[in-house]
Amino acid sequence: MDSKIHEKVKQYEGFIDGRLKPDLVKAIAERDKVFEQQKIFSDLRKNIQNLEKHSVTSLTTLVNLGSEVYMQAEVPDTRTIFVDIGLGFHVEFTWSEAINYIKLREEKLARQIEEYTQLIASVKAHIKMVCEGIRELLHLQAEPSY
Repeated sequence: MDSKIHEKVKQYEGFIDGRLKPDLVKAIAERDKVFEQQKIFSDLRKNIQNLEKHSVTSLTTLVNLGSEVYMQAEVPDTRTIFVDIGLGFHVEFTWSEAINYIKLREEKLARQIEEYTQLIASVKAHIKMVCEGIRELLHLQAEPSY
């Protein structure tokens, strides 16, 4: 009987290590990517609001040419901006259009973050449930919850 129990325990541990933990790591990584996108849009919104607040119509800035090589650039008209909408496409927006687009994207990103957070909680619950099953098989006391 002991060998059957130990075999079951190994199967459960294998399921945790082979499936649940990688799923958890992947979900956390995906949520972190969405957090990064959310920060980019938040920063862009703040920059546009600063341009509007201070009525900036032209500026001098540094542009990343790649490999962290920068070049000074003159922007003669800041009333329209190009926003990366994904897949390498950029759309020219006025400030108000850009703010509206950013608002929609931030709402979508917030929903994605919530979905990933729920998925992470679900995977953690499955891990805990399988661990409880292992404890029951081994007739161990449950760990106290704090």
